[in-house]
Amino acid sequence: MIANLYSFFRLKKQDLIKVLLLVFFLLVLTACQTTTVPLEFAPDANIVQQAIALQLNQRLTPLSEQLKTEKPQLDISNINVKKIDPVTIANLPSYHLTGTYNLKLILPRQKVKQINNKFDVYLQRQAEGKTWRLLSKDNKTSREESIWKSYLIIDN
Repeated sequence: MIANLYSFFRLKKQDLIKVLLLVFFLLVLTACQTTTVPLEFAPDANIVQQAIALQLNQRLTPLSEQLKTEKPQLDISNINVKKIDPVTIANLPSYHLTGTYNLKLILPRQKVKQINNKFDVYLQRQAEGKTWRLLSKDNKTSREESIWKSYLIIDN
């Protein structure tokens, strides 16, 4: 009887070890599947420039309409990305970029130069990986979770 009890507990001990090893490997494999957005897929300078231009145009269009003037042409240069934070928004890889740029506004009668303008953009690569979207938080919502608006960036 004691031998049977010993073999019963020994078998249970082996099963316990197997279960613990299985749990350990599942935890290790789950940890390997991180949702960290890789920096190597971050947008290039051309996409950042187009995002800044889109952001500026969104601000200038209503102003030009209100003033009943022609919208100025934009010449964006010397983009200097200071920080890239990979984030996930709506289950898609996204990037929060901040930095500076120089701007030349070309108006009908003059040119205005500005240097070291700050930018703060959220860019998201679409699921198929072919297009980018400019994201902006909708500040009109009073909910705790963020509502994002997205705008297609046309790659020239």
